[in-house]
Amino acid sequence: MTNEEIPAEKQRPRAIYLLPNLFTTAALFSGFYAIVAAINNHFEAAAIAIFISMILDGIDGRVARLTSTQTAFGAEYDSLSDLICFGLAPALLMYKWSLFSLTEYSNFLGKLGWLAAFIYTATTALRLARFNTQIGTTDKAYFRGLASPSAAAVMAGFVWLCTDYQLEGSTLVLPAWLITVTTGLLMVSQFRYRSFKDFDLKRIPFVTALIVVMVFVLVSIDPPQVLFLVFLVYSLSGPVLSLVHLRKRRAARLKTDK
Repeated sequence: MTNEEIPAEKQRPRAIYLLPNLFTTAALFSGFYAIVAAINNHFEAAAIAIFISMILDGIDGRVARLTSTQTAFGAEYDSLSDLICFGLAPALLMYKWSLFSLTEYSNFLGKLGWLAAFIYTATTALRLARFNTQIGTTDKAYFRGLASPSAAAVMAGFVWLCTDYQLEGSTLVLPAWLITVTTGLLMVSQFRYRSFKDFDLKRIPFVTALIVVMVFVLVSIDPPQVLFLVFLVYSLSGPVLSLVHLRKRRAARLKTDK
């Protein structure tokens, strides 16, 4: 029996739940605002807007799981929002703040500037596409490759930190270029990153609760410096842990060979 043959009262349209998609829309709006702010050279506001998008992006998924309103539409909508908020917005922010100044030296260096921004945007799209195709087949406790919100936090945190210290992007174009390309490549790498999705929010040890409080205190003291350092350390944790894991495997093989 086709859909046309089913009585109208028995046909149920596919629902689009308002609450989780409302947070996704708010995150998308914040990412779009970051783009507008970067175009108008309001770099600090753009960086803060990207971090706000991160918070809203984390909320929408948890709201969908808690209210059992997870849908394929919501997942696709969330991915498209992530591409804008954590792919295009950070790339444009870094380009306008620093990479654009490479055009002052030569046309070739200018092309390297916008190509770095494109590499970051493209790797974000590839990271999201790979994540969507591997849902349900990988260990939820770990990400394969750096997650796009964390990569965006490194990019936005660097710009926010430098603008807070009144440093010009044109004088930091080399580290800006390296951060842009490196974070992009880390997103499509095979390094494993802890996802913390197995973290139980209902029952946590007292020490863990105390650490969370201290993190909030540190962030409130100097938000740009603390946020940048935290996400920079997290982005480097993948390669470091992978090297440690390889050394352990080699040591275990040597023991078995003996």
